[in-house]
Amino acid sequence: MVKKKLVVMAVSAALVTTTVVGGSVARAVGSEESGKAAPVVAAAPAPTEVAFKPKAIKWGKCASASLTSLDAKCGFLSVPLDYDKPKGKKIQIAVSRIKATSKKADRQGVMLVNPGGPGGSGLTLSSLGQYVPDDAGAAYDWIGFDPRGVGSSKPALSCDGNYTGYDRPKYVPATAKGEKLWLGKTKKYAKACAKAGGALLDNMKSRDNVRDMDVLRKALGEKKISFYGFSYGSYLGQVYATQYPTRVHRMVLDGVVDPRNIWYQSNLDQDAAFDKNMDVFFAWVAKNNATYKLGKTGAAVKKEYYKQLRALDKKAAGGKIGGDEWTDIFLGAGYYVFGWEEVASAFSGWVHKGDWKTLKTMFDDSNPQGPGADNGFAVYLATQCTDVQWPKKWSKWKKDNWAMHKQAPFMTWSNAWFNAPCLNWAGEVGKPVTVNGAKAPAILLVSETHDAATPYEGALEVRSRFPKSVLIEGVGGTTHSGSLSGIACTDDTIAAYLKDGSLPKRVDGRKSDKQCDPVPQPDPSGSTETKKSAV
Repeated sequence: MVKKKLVVMAVSAALVTTTVVGGSVARAVGSEESGKAAPVVAAAPAPTEVAFKPKAIKWGKCASASLTSLDAKCGFLSVPLDYDKPKGKKIQIAVSRIKATSKKADRQGVMLVNPGGPGGSGLTLSSLGQYVPDDAGAAYDWIGFDPRGVGSSKPALSCDGNYTGYDRPKYVPATAKGEKLWLGKTKKYAKACAKAGGALLDNMKSRDNVRDMDVLRKALGEKKISFYGFSYGSYLGQVYATQYPTRVHRMVLDGVVDPRNIWYQSNLDQDAAFDKNMDVFFAWVAKNNATYKLGKTGAAVKKEYYKQLRALDKKAAGGKIGGDEWTDIFLGAGYYVFGWEEVASAFSGWVHKGDWKTLKTMFDDSNPQGPGADNGFAVYLATQCTDVQWPKKWSKWKKDNWAMHKQAPFMTWSNAWFNAPCLNWAGEVGKPVTVNGAKAPAILLVSETHDAATPYEGALEVRSRFPKSVLIEGVGGTTHSGSLSGIACTDDTIAAYLKDGSLPKRVDGRKSDKQCDPVPQPDPSGSTETKKSAV
């Protein structure tokens, strides 16, 4: 059980690192300042497979010690930078493989894994198969990969490794000066990315990632792929299954992106959902007041949180942890129940002991600085900013975000500035695929009821678009993409599906098909055991 949780937390870490400054799974825009909209590229109907014929992957030793210990092999897949110019410049996708351990006759092909972001590194996630119960992962070759521009892939996009920094301008632009500072900061970052990315920025759309997945399938010599996608990875799965339905064997999508909201509205939806989840977290802290001593009610804890935020906005702790950094430290509590104890302890330590160094350590863990440290953030923007045209005028952003801030102040403005480089982004803008799973085989969807990063309504929408799909709901939970974390009801259903394709019966109506316990809230006393029964 502990190992399973570590794997899920590794996926979570990839997602949080990708969502550094404000924490979204999907965002972008256009520019009133520049006065120019990026060109829109129309997409031709997709064939049954990508026409490009790849070279075989040369497998060798992995640089990762953890992968080496699992007998994984690593290599690079060469793909076109621009699929409209297949004979032109090539880029390299870093790939890892852990082969099936089942009997040859029982082998079910390959399972690609994506941790989300976009911008999350998935190279080490070929290890995920060992955590599927009942040895159901043993029949697959598990394939981890860093999407184009990410991590070990070549080139890896990075624009300014020190962009995050400490004691940044106050997120909430209460003054014209504050607004101007953030607009200038984000414009400068976009300009740095234009210089660093060049032609790569025109070819970082979800469509490009999906094409890479199909080319990877061909390079592996497979007629079909299976796919395990977390968060944004669920969107890649939707698009792949829409464009290449005959190439899908099995597919698990956990933390399901709503394809209707690519990507502007999804940010606003997230803002509202995160605010509610933070109230759940504050109530949990109050429930454990004997440990943290921050208030006996959720309202009292929340009041203390915002009191400290205002104070840090005026004077950064240690000259480094200001109100922005304070907000970012707490962001993970809205994503997952994993880490609640660490966040609450740091909160308490600051309030009662003035311990700002622990806050700094937590901020640094999710917001690294230095050469290449912004890779996940840069790739996130490169994809989100070009998948679709966002509102072009800052006045639209300003109006919508002030309206949302009034009801959901926790991350609305941090979220807005997270995406604001898109106002001046250099890459060509495309049009998103209309997700339609009518021709897709049966797939498995997983979502907790109060997932804030990919709100539950998105899972219901995807279920409606994939008529053979089945949805598992972690009833009442607030964790994002938490499958394979030790909840037997959920994990055993996944195992059965991967083993022989069996799924719970699909029910009538717009609702989940199977209800399970969510990932449980932690107990600071350590007495709580993970629940495993179905609801």
